Amino acid sequence: MDTRLDSITLSEMLPEVFAGESIPHSEVWLTLCRFERGKHYLIEAPSGGGKSSLMAYIYGARNDYRGHLLFNDKDTSAYSIAEWQEIRRRHIAYLPQELDLFPELTCIENIRLKNRITDSIPDARIDEWLDRLGILSRRDYPAGKMSIGQQQRLAIIRTLCMPFDFILLDEPVSHLDSVNNQLVADIISEEAARRGAAVISTSVGNPLLLHSAINIKL
Repeated sequence: MDTRLDSITLSEMLPEVFAGESIPHSEVWLTLCRFERGKHYLIEAPSGGGKSSLMAYIYGARNDYRGHLLFNDKDTSAYSIAEWQEIRRRHIAYLPQELDLFPELTCIENIRLKNRITDSIPDARIDEWLDRLGILSRRDYPAGKMSIGQQQRLAIIRTLCMPFDFILLDEPVSHLDSVNNQLVADIISEEAARRGAAVISTSVGNPLLLHSAINIKL
């Protein structure tokens, strides 16, 4: 994809595991749902509603669904492995619920693994984010020895170090209090605005505190 990723459209999508079941009314499944660059979206769903599956579908990590997923109105079912790699390298950043940190590496080493791919974020800004989120003192500390809340903040910074038109955040603040939630939301909003990017975040009860977010019920 040579241009920006401006829109992500779900058309009559449904996880295969839900096929044949009677599912509650959804603003995502079995309908037309469109996400546009530059906007903020909050997807709320109960556990088991498919929010993590949805994030994985958009990122191209899974394809066990029915219906269609379109990027800039082009059906992704025809994408090659190389095209998906390009999407992940330049257009979509993804923070899974599991965080996927390397516990034996330090906080800054985990971040640099992502940032060195494109060298898109200067070290000074990374240190600023670490400081604002209260984990600068853990910069050279093994990630596996950090608290889960600290790990979550680390993983968010690492995700922001990737180029993106859309950033996907699966329950990004589930282990954070309201103060740290707002600090994280402010940094994500600032960086998304700087890039003209969209934010898509999921929640089962502790939503990312984004201003002007469009609420979607899964």
